[in-house]
Amino acid sequence: MRIRSELLLALSLTCVGLSGLAQPAATPTRTLIRAGHLLDVHSGKLLDAQTIVVVGETIQSIAPTASTPAAPGDKEIDLGSMTVTPGLIDVHTHITMNTEFDPYKELTSTNAKEAINGVVNAQKTLLAGFTTIRNVGAGGYTDVDLRDAVDSGQVIGPHMQVSGPALGITGGHCDDNLLPFEYHQVGEGVADGIAAVQQKVRQNIKYGATVIKVCATGGVLSKGDSLQASQYTLEELKAIVAEAHRLGLKVAAHAHGAQGILWSSQAGIDSIEHGSFVDAAGIAEMKKNGTYMVPTLYLEDWMIENGHLPPFYQQKMKDTIAVAKPNIKKAYEAGVKFALGTDAAVYPHGLNGHELEVYVRDLGMTPLAAIQSGTVNAADLMGWSDKTGSLDPGKWADIIAVDGNPLQDVKLFQDVKFVMKSGVVYKGGNAAK
Repeated sequence: MRIRSELLLALSLTCVGLSGLAQPAATPTRTLIRAGHLLDVHSGKLLDAQTIVVVGETIQSIAPTASTPAAPGDKEIDLGSMTVTPGLIDVHTHITMNTEFDPYKELTSTNAKEAINGVVNAQKTLLAGFTTIRNVGAGGYTDVDLRDAVDSGQVIGPHMQVSGPALGITGGHCDDNLLPFEYHQVGEGVADGIAAVQQKVRQNIKYGATVIKVCATGGVLSKGDSLQASQYTLEELKAIVAEAHRLGLKVAAHAHGAQGILWSSQAGIDSIEHGSFVDAAGIAEMKKNGTYMVPTLYLEDWMIENGHLPPFYQQKMKDTIAVAKPNIKKAYEAGVKFALGTDAAVYPHGLNGHELEVYVRDLGMTPLAAIQSGTVNAADLMGWSDKTGSLDPGKWADIIAVDGNPLQDVKLFQDVKFVMKSGVVYKGGNAAK
């Protein structure tokens, strides 16, 4: 019995030892996307019969289909009749807001309502082919919570950089100006003076912001302010930029008026949002400093056809529409850098792809330049060129497909047929979710 016990003990120890040995690693599952055509957004070349090999969340390789046979266990997605491109990027959205311009609806909005809006709009935006967005302005840090819910897989939506409440002056575009004095209503991002704006930048970062949004001039959808008026001083803008850049975040400036655009670029702000009244001095400064222009132009077309604004918004919208496209075209022709932004929420979410058509039709961009504004350029502005913006090995598998050749017709992006984000198919190709 003693010998038998010793043998059993020896066998059990041997089994424990063997179980501790390194086991052969499981071969990761590959997804082979068989593309009829693939757009290289770096060069503008359209490559025929290419296969993108996706492993996990990233692109492993891209090669001609003829030299990329399937292996046992591979999943194949046949997009042989389509053109595959990188997922699009919109660097100016309001994902938690909707086209509700009635002052009563504005006053009765809540953070809970914004959060619900965000869940719905994030999915619409992703299914429209926009796999990455930058959200610039949301109440109660609802965009932070939405981003975290998307990242954890709880909610379907794009990759997101988020700002939380936008910084603004007392009585400016980013304040709450609809109620009379006795309510003492103040916008969440309001900060006046250098010390106050420094504190507000730090607060936004504390609560999860990954980009800083500042209102440098008046705006259209706000009461009592002027589109042309600069709101923050040059010194305040410099303080905002210094604080944000020191802490690793970029800064986006809502700026319609010429003086605010000039000061924003001089202060080192990374992008001008809207830019409606940009003049020669502002264009020269933006070009010198490498400041991005983020035009939001399709909303003008939508407003002309569908907009119903209160009178104190309507005149400012008319004033903007009268000058924005010609002025911004001059900036493009002068060589200012452009990244695609839409201001989605001023028109319904999910129509983001219409912005590309406006750039080609009204700014004189080539289809490739318009596509680059929403891919490599937008990724560069966000500081995410190593993650997205093009179809390259090692980057996120953010891939979309359209019927036809987008280098001939960018309107194809208004009807995206296939959407993959981080290796998961959400539309077409036997979508998993």
